[in-house]
Amino acid sequence: MAPWALLRPGVLVRTGHTVLTWGITLVLFLHDTALRQWEEQGELLVPLTFLLLVLGSLLLYLAVSLMDPGYVNVLPQPQEEAKEEQTAMVPQAIPLRRCRYCMVLQPLRARHCRECRRCVRRYDHHCPWMENCVGERNHPVFVAYLALQLVVLLWGLYLAWSGLRFFRPWGLWLRSSGLLFATFLLLSLFSLVASLLLASHLYLVASNTTTWEFISSHRIAYLRQRPGNPFDRGLTRNLAHFFCGWPSGSWETLWAEDEEGSSQDV
Repeated sequence: MAPWALLRPGVLVRTGHTVLTWGITLVLFLHDTALRQWEEQGELLVPLTFLLLVLGSLLLYLAVSLMDPGYVNVLPQPQEEAKEEQTAMVPQAIPLRRCRYCMVLQPLRARHCRECRRCVRRYDHHCPWMENCVGERNHPVFVAYLALQLVVLLWGLYLAWSGLRFFRPWGLWLRSSGLLFATFLLLSLFSLVASLLLASHLYLVASNTTTWEFISSHRIAYLRQRPGNPFDRGLTRNLAHFFCGWPSGSWETLWAEDEEGSSQDV
């Protein structure tokens, strides 16, 4: 590997996340927090559990960051060609279009990411903290990461608060507890962000909508022509499809079924 490859944005972001994660964990262990008290009392199960949760959240972060989010292949494989032929047989209210950047035939709900320079199936968003897209393949792992990360952050927030002892003079307190207080503030900010992200993604998953579709529905042709969400099949089926891939089927088929149902209602 060339030395300059280590300066790529993806490497720098993932390294920064890893260093920050273990740095905060080290601060919680070195100060007089509940973690250190449990360790001194010989109760190692709780500190070990916390370490395993931190490690698990870090591994999920790296999995989402390094996974293929569901790129549309530039050169379709035989199976994909057969799928495109089946898709063409389904009556559609809107024709599929070719991406003007990579010239591939975009499946429904796909979008080109300019940062990744690829088209992504069921594109949700490009996450700069991951330096990767969140799409059809890694979106469930992303939601699992947010949930586990929120648990770790809230636990870390409690641990940081348990080690804070406010006393005067403030200069002496700042030298002894300033780093732990800064960690508490940082964990508070991260907890708020993770809570909002998890809540918003769970809402979108429950309604079978992506972040891109929710924000830019007025710009998307297959949504602009419909008053409602053509992919929403109810809470239970939406969750089952998102986390388990059931019931299976292409988005084009769901669109055609919704179009037929709307025509019959009229």
